[in-house]
Amino acid sequence: MVIYKLDDVGREKLAYPVARILGQGADWICVEAFFQRPDYDLGYAVFAQGDRFIEYFYTDRWYNIFAIYGRENGPFKGWYCNICRPATWNTARLDCADLALDLWVWPNGRTLVLDEDEFAALPLTPAERTHATAALAELQQLAAVGTLPREPHE
Repeated sequence: MVIYKLDDVGREKLAYPVARILGQGADWICVEAFFQRPDYDLGYAVFAQGDRFIEYFYTDRWYNIFAIYGRENGPFKGWYCNICRPATWNTARLDCADLALDLWVWPNGRTLVLDEDEFAALPLTPAERTHATAALAELQQLAAVGTLPREPHE
């Protein structure tokens, strides 16, 4: 399976292979992938080549959640949450249209909202904006109570 990150109008921004599917239900899928690009310092975290990502995608939620671990069984770094349209997938590909707005959550639950200006500039419908802002609020609540997923669903 290959994951395709799309922009708000459906153009491909990034594609990367899944290492394996860790679990799947009627409205979710959990996959393992490894960061393949050179080390990337975001200012609040460093994504290093080889970091392990446990990624949760949903057909009924306007976000996805990546639990990120250091390479070679390194420590848990935190969660990167993308506000996006609900994902679609089949056996060969998973598509997710990103809506720019993101949330970083440190292991201690502290949060940082990212790319608010980019989100504000997108030509979204009022309904899409409502879904996206509700998704951000839901993720912030999950972080506040410590219930963001870290390990694959059983």
